[in-house]
Amino acid sequence: MKTRKGYPVYPLTVAQKFHLYYLPFCPNAAVLNIGTSLTIGTDLDWDVLRESIYKAYERNEGMRIRFAKDKEGNVYQYVVSAEQDREEREIEFVDFSNVTMEEAADTMQKWTTVPFPLEDSPMTKIKMIRTSDGFNGVYFLGHHMVVDAQSLIIFLKDIIELYCNAKYEGVPYPKDMCSYIDQIKKDLAYEAGSKAQQRDREFFRELIEASEPVYNGVNGTDKLDAAREMFKNLKLRSAFNATDDVSSALDIFHLEAEPTKRLMDFCEKYRVSLACLLLMGLRTYFQKMNGQEDVSINNAIARRATLKEKKSGGTRIHSFPFRTVFSEDVKFIDAVYEIRDKQNELFRHANYDPTEYFAYRSRTYPQPQKGLTYEPMSLTYQPMTLQEKGLEDLGGIQYKTKWYPNGMTTQAMYLTVMHRPEDNGLDFNFEHQKKAISREELEYLYYYLCKIMFKGAENPELTIGEIIKLV
Repeated sequence: MKTRKGYPVYPLTVAQKFHLYYLPFCPNAAVLNIGTSLTIGTDLDWDVLRESIYKAYERNEGMRIRFAKDKEGNVYQYVVSAEQDREEREIEFVDFSNVTMEEAADTMQKWTTVPFPLEDSPMTKIKMIRTSDGFNGVYFLGHHMVVDAQSLIIFLKDIIELYCNAKYEGVPYPKDMCSYIDQIKKDLAYEAGSKAQQRDREFFRELIEASEPVYNGVNGTDKLDAAREMFKNLKLRSAFNATDDVSSALDIFHLEAEPTKRLMDFCEKYRVSLACLLLMGLRTYFQKMNGQEDVSINNAIARRATLKEKKSGGTRIHSFPFRTVFSEDVKFIDAVYEIRDKQNELFRHANYDPTEYFAYRSRTYPQPQKGLTYEPMSLTYQPMTLQEKGLEDLGGIQYKTKWYPNGMTTQAMYLTVMHRPEDNGLDFNFEHQKKAISREELEYLYYYLCKIMFKGAENPELTIGEIIKLV
């Protein structure tokens, strides 16, 4: 396929294919939906807001992506013109002011479970909403093959800045977005056997071949023991983590602004990112529960290092296992530094195809059955917030954001840590298979994760073993 409806078509990128890879395991394509609302504590001019939304679409190629299939069933992508996009897109207003906040949230959650048609159709929807708490704004629904959390935040921010420029004197017009098409051309050139791709492939193969990881369970060694028993192999290092039931729940734990600031102060003082501290906290929890110093967790990498990558939209997330081996006599701060250095090294090679990584790993360490894994969970830390530069111009207007689960996940547990727009405190969003892990187990994990992080941040010279004993 060369063109579709007069537009040039492009193959899917690795980040997009990754989503198609797990789609067959779900009964419903809504597993790829991302639903969120952003509301502001002020009255809005709905006509100006509608025009600002259309303008944001016009400025953002990534939000105008469409998909098409050829005769063999291969999926391609193309970007439609702003004119065509506008014709195909209705932005309706929904008034929730007469229902409770819970009823409004239930409705938006239901919207999030409706899949998009895959071919020749807009892959995002926006509705303007008014809620009963006096806040007004938008509900956004996007398909994960065209949007990730970072491109979503940039897009919502653009809508607000366009609106404020139209409504308020002295608010500057936002700077241009970057081209999605230019960016995927670069990605596809990388994937077409470039030297950089070969370097990254060698790096990851060496990493995989070094030694086999081992599974750590949220509750200890029960799942690993069960797998060893099942396959009559006491040396087996993998276990079943996810279940055959993909129905999911989203449980959110809130860390207040003041304790969040203490963690951020630690990161600033020692020049590490919060992602390093979160990884350190999680792996130490698993070490405590399983008595193993070898811990592997899936870690999502946003791949938005340059301004062009940040502002080109689309979906760019690659996810790789992040494995650390620390004995109990290693100091907390030394382990955090090692995590930082290891993360920086992974970032340099993060354009590599994660599905190729997992395929190579399973060839290197053949498993007795499909579905066995070493990683009990995935982590994403989202440093970007709507409180980035540009929104301070609005003075003290309050924002609220809310995520709506699509009701399905192929992973047992996925933790996304984000900053709340109201107070910059942290929200720990655990999306999990209901059958694989309970809310009580998550409460336990969250409680100890926080205890470990605070104990380490307050006493960075303590060893891992001392911290495990103290918490």
